[in-house]
Amino acid sequence: MGVERLMPAVVLLAFAVAWAVTRLCCRPGAWLYFLDHPNDRSLHARPTPRTGGVGVMAGVAAAALAVIAAGQAGRALSAALVGALALAALGLADDRAGLSARLRLLVQVLAAGAFLTVGGVAGGWAMAVLLLVGLVWMGNLYNFMDGSDGLAGGMAVFGFGAFAWAAAMGGEAGLAVLCAGIAAAAAGFLCFNFHPARIFMGDVGSVPLGFLAGALGVAGWRAGAWSLWFPLLVFAPFILDATATLLRRALRGEKVWQAHRTHYYQRMVQMGLGHRGTALRAYGLMAGCGAAAVVALTAGFSLQCIIITMCITVHFFVAYRIDRAWRRHRAGESPPP
Repeated sequence: MGVERLMPAVVLLAFAVAWAVTRLCCRPGAWLYFLDHPNDRSLHARPTPRTGGVGVMAGVAAAALAVIAAGQAGRALSAALVGALALAALGLADDRAGLSARLRLLVQVLAAGAFLTVGGVAGGWAMAVLLLVGLVWMGNLYNFMDGSDGLAGGMAVFGFGAFAWAAAMGGEAGLAVLCAGIAAAAAGFLCFNFHPARIFMGDVGSVPLGFLAGALGVAGWRAGAWSLWFPLLVFAPFILDATATLLRRALRGEKVWQAHRTHYYQRMVQMGLGHRGTALRAYGLMAGCGAAAVVALTAGFSLQCIIITMCITVHFFVAYRIDRAWRRHRAGESPPP
């Protein structure tokens, strides 16, 4: 079956499954009803269930089964899906009872290593190590960025939507359909997570989505659908916020693995934009990066450099505005950017 016929059915299936399972997880008394209690580092004020990622991953699994049944899944896609489901199981256990950071990191490294081994990596051991670190970092940074209503779900809709668009342009039917299904599953979850959120994603959803962003980005690169800069540009709003925040905290001598409220999106919420205002502004940036990345794929080298430079410049400008507004906010002055 051609990608143009398979994609609508998979999108509807993934959305419906994610919506239905997420709705079940919202019900008090359900087996998957684990509450996230607010603390001094949280942005929410009342206990909220944190297993919405179960709905997301159920939708992803439904899309994956459809792609596999249609014979559109190769070794790389299958390895990415198995790794994501393993990380989802780990995340669910962590959300339920709490696991050690060492165990979580070990499983993340094993999942990334297995994917790279099965999918194959050109460029020798140095490239393999770089990609391994990148995949582990993508899973964790997505988890770090899952702290405001609608943010992580929106990034999945725009990010994997851009992947689906580019993969279809590149003739990679299986990858296109799978990415469209992931975006649809995130949209089904987002119906319950946009402010005011009835449920959070939790580790069961955020870490696997981050891993899939990295793994499918590598899979598309290996298949020739896009260059390696493409997934980095698509997910730049999350990558740059999380990385800049980590480096800043490390330079200040803080414990980078501890929870905090200093990400750019967290500061925007605290300065008065709220969850809804922050999410809508982030959506604009996400959509812009995704569209610019897709346009750049078909451009010449010089125009690609211009587009990438412009996107990076916009991020630096936004970061500068937020930093300046944050200093004024802490000094008791006015308004957010």
